[in-house]
Amino acid sequence: MTVADAAGAGAVTRAEFCVVAMAECFRGDGEMLCNPIGTISMIGGRLARETFEPDLVMTDGFATFTQSTLPPGTNPYSSRDGRLHLDEVVEAWNPYSQMFTTLWNGKRHVVMGGSQIDKYGNQNFACIGDYNKPKAQLLGFRGAPGNTINHVTSYWIPNHSPKVFVEKVDVVCGVGYDRARELGPVASRFHEIRRVVSNLGTFDFDTPDNRMRVRTTHPGVSLDEIVEATGFELAIPDDVPDSRLPTAEELHLIREVIDPDNLRSTEVKG
Repeated sequence: MTVADAAGAGAVTRAEFCVVAMAECFRGDGEMLCNPIGTISMIGGRLARETFEPDLVMTDGFATFTQSTLPPGTNPYSSRDGRLHLDEVVEAWNPYSQMFTTLWNGKRHVVMGGSQIDKYGNQNFACIGDYNKPKAQLLGFRGAPGNTINHVTSYWIPNHSPKVFVEKVDVVCGVGYDRARELGPVASRFHEIRRVVSNLGTFDFDTPDNRMRVRTTHPGVSLDEIVEATGFELAIPDDVPDSRLPTAEELHLIREVIDPDNLRSTEVKG
C-alpha cells in the first residue's frame, strides 16, 4: 500500500508511516535515553533525533552513547562484513552497570515488541499458554517488568492480529496500567505506556480507565479493519485522524541517510 506524498517526494509506504509514527513516540522527551528495539523502531528513534528531538541519547547497542549527527549517505545498519555497524562518533562510555542507574531513575524510553498485549497494556513475550506447560516458549521476561515500572515504555507490533491484541495475556511480562495501580507507588512512580504502534495504526491509553484507545489509523486502513484485528474492545473517539504524512525532509532522511537499504520493508510490506 502506498499513498501520495503531500510534500511531493513520491509515494509513501506503510513502513514509512510506521517509522514516522515511531518517531512521534519520542516527541517531547528531550534529553532521554532513546532505546528502540527492532528495525522500524530504531529508524523511528533516529529520525526523531535527527529532526525534532536533537537531545535524545542513543546507544550503539553495546557499551557507548553515540553522537547524533549522521554524515550524508551514512548507513548506520550497513552489513559490509555480516555484522551491523553504527558509523558514529562515541560520546560517552556506558558500561552495563551504568545503564541500570539510568533506567531505574526514569531517564529511559524503551520500545519493546510483544507477542501479546491486552487492553490495559500488559505485555507478554515469555510463552504462549500455561506458564507451567506452555504451547510455545518465547524470549522470556527479558527485563520487561523492570522496564515498565521504571521508565517510559512504548510498543512496536508489526503484525496486528487478534492473536497479539488479546483480552488477557497468558503471562504478564510488561506491566499494564491495571496491574501498576494494584502494585501502588512502587510501580506507578515512573510507569507510562506512551504508545503502541502497529502496522495498522497507533494507540494510547489516554482514557479515564487507561484502556487502549485508537489514536490514528495509517492511511489506507479502516477502523473496521483495526477492530476486526483486535481481540478486545478498543476505546474509539468520535474522530480518529490518519497517521501524519512524513515531510520531504523526513522522507529524505529515512530513504537516503538512515535506511538507504530499505530494511524497514522487511518488517512491514507495502
